Amino acid sequence: MEFKNIYLVGIGGIGMSALARHFNAIGCNVAGYDKTPSSLTNQLVAEGMSIHFEDNIDLIGDEFQDKQNTLVIYTPAIPKAHLELNYFFDNGFLVRKRADVLAWLTEGKTTIAVAGTHGKTSTAALIAHLLKTANIPFFGLLGGISVNYNTNYIRPESGEADIIVVEADEYDRSFLRLHPDVAIITAVEPDHLDIYGTFEKLKEAYSDFACLVKPDGKLIVNSDVSLLKTPMAKLCSYSSKYKADCFGENIRIRNRKYYFDATIGDIHINNIEMGAPGRHNIENSLAAMGAIRTVIPAASDYFKEGLASFKGVWRRFEVIVQNEHNVYIDDYAHHPTEIEVTIQTVKELYPDKKITGIFQPHLFSRTRDLADEFAKSLSMLDELYLLPIYPARELPMEGVTSELILDKVTSPFKKVLGKEEILEEIKLKRPEVLLTIGAGDIDRLIPEIKRILL
Repeated sequence: MEFKNIYLVGIGGIGMSALARHFNAIGCNVAGYDKTPSSLTNQLVAEGMSIHFEDNIDLIGDEFQDKQNTLVIYTPAIPKAHLELNYFFDNGFLVRKRADVLAWLTEGKTTIAVAGTHGKTSTAALIAHLLKTANIPFFGLLGGISVNYNTNYIRPESGEADIIVVEADEYDRSFLRLHPDVAIITAVEPDHLDIYGTFEKLKEAYSDFACLVKPDGKLIVNSDVSLLKTPMAKLCSYSSKYKADCFGENIRIRNRKYYFDATIGDIHINNIEMGAPGRHNIENSLAAMGAIRTVIPAASDYFKEGLASFKGVWRRFEVIVQNEHNVYIDDYAHHPTEIEVTIQTVKELYPDKKITGIFQPHLFSRTRDLADEFAKSLSMLDELYLLPIYPARELPMEGVTSELILDKVTSPFKKVLGKEEILEEIKLKRPEVLLTIGAGDIDRLIPEIKRILL
């Protein structure tokens, strides 16, 4: 697949921006549209890409009018009525979804693909960091910004590598376009029911993905996951709760750091320090080690060093402020299980402190489908502030608001407030431990909250 020009409709998305960076790095002209500016689009512009924020055909650069040498990539989150996207469709350009292009990039390479309702970004970033630590060349297209490398795209210094690490996204059934050599399934729980309709259909899709792993490959599955079909690839289980092929045990916390022992197939590693906190990251690391040991066994020598130096992913349990008076942690969690894991980790690290959370629900459909589960997870907080629902690609739904969750929450203190009102509450109360949680634009509060609490 060789094109001189790459135009991305939705270039500021985390998966789209990784593709943009890849094509920019290999010398293509890269440009695109996104709905709003962000720190990520600012970085892409600084790296030499042209981006505009108005859906206007006249803003498409002249070089991208060359149909023979231009590939147009779009994300399914783009509305069907989008003028620029329809212009490319109507005028005979080669237009492909992000998932199709990702599948093209993996052809002919040893592909490690990470799927799961949650945990896939941290696990993919762990794999990337462990490979970097072992000095193994690879391409990495991540669904989040690695704190270690301040990017979601990693390429070998030589520009060539046989290994590629990608995320296998279940949204829009995108992961069914991949045929990985090694695949990980971290979790299968109800989500994206606007796409699948029922949880059973979602489970079928994950089972279909498992069957796409090459017959001589390996499928690494969390012990909590049950597949509906039997894949051809060799199965490998991982867990920190049950005996498994990749097993973590003797988990302990010292000085707010997690330590554990691990058995990865035929090797045992004692006293591993996790650079990123949380029992969920221990599980993620077991999957990551299992995947890498499958592809390059010699890299096992670098596992302890890599896990200790792993700094995590931007907005995945990111500690923004930590001083003698206040702790402020930001997390991308937008599914009930993710929220539960995040709050449980905070409780383990700060057992004697009052925990205040600010949550921004993401999508009307997800709020409607999982209101009970959200309320149960958020009730683990001492105090809760809810922001209005972030709609993303959806139109409002009658009767679906943040109050749908609030009414079911059992925490003694709970409110729905706007962003400015919440900032005033933080100034007034200065919470001991504060969490901001959500996948929408809640991250835009981070600089102001940091300023208040420092």
